[in-house]
Amino acid sequence: MTKQGGRFASWCAGLLFAGVSVVVGCRIADSDGITPVPQLLAFLPWLLVPTGLGLAFTLRGRWWTGAVWGVALLGLLAWYIEPYGRVSAPAGRAAAGIRVLTSNVQFGRGAPALVTVIRRERPDIVFVEECEYTCQSTLEREAGGNYPYRQAVRAGGSEGSLILSRYALRGTAGVRGTMGMPGAVADVRGHAVRLQLAHPMPPLPGQVALWHRELARLRAFAAADRTTPTVLAGDFNASQDHAAFRRVIDTGLRDAARLSGAERDPSWPSRTTPVLGAQIDHVLVSPDFSATGARFLAVAGTDHRALLVDVTLHDGRGAH
Repeated sequence: MTKQGGRFASWCAGLLFAGVSVVVGCRIADSDGITPVPQLLAFLPWLLVPTGLGLAFTLRGRWWTGAVWGVALLGLLAWYIEPYGRVSAPAGRAAAGIRVLTSNVQFGRGAPALVTVIRRERPDIVFVEECEYTCQSTLEREAGGNYPYRQAVRAGGSEGSLILSRYALRGTAGVRGTMGMPGAVADVRGHAVRLQLAHPMPPLPGQVALWHRELARLRAFAAADRTTPTVLAGDFNASQDHAAFRRVIDTGLRDAARLSGAERDPSWPSRTTPVLGAQIDHVLVSPDFSATGARFLAVAGTDHRALLVDVTLHDGRGAH
């Protein structure tokens, strides 16, 4: 390679490494930064691709300092790809098995396909985001016979949301947000279980502060009662690489997908999953629960995969 070609390769590597370093630096600093960092953090595992490309450029340009830089970035990315949060077995005997399904149906477009999923998988509790008036009518008409208990925010567009349950529900105020986030307390075989649907605003440019505020409200909900068994489920518009989401988990909740082994399976956008995407749909549970299975399911008409998890409620508390 000519000297000029080597210099060009080194410049390309430096640009790639600089961009990746900004995102990784925010991850190290436990910060979501500013646009475009929050958006890129959702795809942090895939930053291995530009880092690997940068390393190829360093070898071509014989830039050995850059190669060290690239190897360091690869090591940090590999470290942060590991699942976040604590995992421990709950104490006490199993009290009830609960199958939980969460699905963002994208303005209600996925509602007909979700009915098929519900009939096939027979979940006990269903959290549905972006379920507007028609969506709610469809689900209540086509699947509601098996779910006599409901809690909803009845609204149009992305603001409507719905919880369907086989268990008796007592409605709560839910969590305030731009999009509907209803809540309830379920009576699961004599055990009170807090249910809360999550659907904060996404971290769009110019709306990152709003996204942070709404995730902080979900964190406040989780932290407000650490003694009652809790299920917090939905489209969080955040992955484990977002500091705001980790603060929700740090209240003591566990990610049920991680508990059951589906650690980094992407849920959005469905057209590129599982090859490329981000896991932004979650079922978080308090230490009262164990999880034995998690599956991400295709739902026609929506840009999210649904998440189905089997959890078991235990009488005792797990280790913190």
